[in-house]
Amino acid sequence: MSAESRHQEILQLLGQKGTLSIAELGERFEVSDMTIRRDLTVLASEGLLVRTRGGAAASASGSFEPPFVLRERTNAGAKQQIAAAAAAQVIDGQTVLLDGGTTGLAIAEALLGRNLTVCALNVRVAQVLAADSSMRVMVPGGTIRPGEFSVVGPEALAMVSSFRFDVYLMTASGLSVDAGVTEWNTDDAAVKRAALDASRRTVLVADARKFGAEAFVRVCPISRVDRLVTDAGLADEHRRELAATGTELVVA
Repeated sequence: MSAESRHQEILQLLGQKGTLSIAELGERFEVSDMTIRRDLTVLASEGLLVRTRGGAAASASGSFEPPFVLRERTNAGAKQQIAAAAAAQVIDGQTVLLDGGTTGLAIAEALLGRNLTVCALNVRVAQVLAADSSMRVMVPGGTIRPGEFSVVGPEALAMVSSFRFDVYLMTASGLSVDAGVTEWNTDDAAVKRAALDASRRTVLVADARKFGAEAFVRVCPISRVDRLVTDAGLADEHRRELAATGTELVVA
């Protein structure tokens, strides 16, 4: 296993467990303690974890939004797969609303080369799409959230609400049958609700790691989503729960 693959798995494990020891990581990856120490030092230098005596801890508690750079490196392979599956849900010529975040960025890259009108709710996403001359890109007015680069505020809500889009490719920070679709930030959640109301169909795109997780703000119940795209890592328990909601499931 490459160092990059180990780093991604370490971050995934920290997200699940909160703390890890050098000994358990060494045993898991079948490498020396010195190799694990180097891995943890690299990740700590990027602010992705906190070194502890004999191991590491997650860099933030579950009550706070993880930084973009951490999310970008977590479950990256699965996000590429589900991004391709999400792009397949869109028909050329359609009008599309597209979220931001790391999954939204992967979807934007998967949509390149398509004849679409896309309203990007994130500046990073807009930059990716605008490089493609076949794409018509819309960006709402409003305030840009530092670090995330999502567009929020009354102006963004008003612009989104003044159109009727064919499909909304929606991302989420957390997803559970009880809490529904959840987000870390109240402003982002408000824009998502406006996007839901402005779209004929909503496709939720989330990697399996987000199932069972709950972020700070409730956006909508799962039943509000028409189709859900995820990866093969989705547990059987969650598949059964989702089937009861009536939302169609697509596994990449």
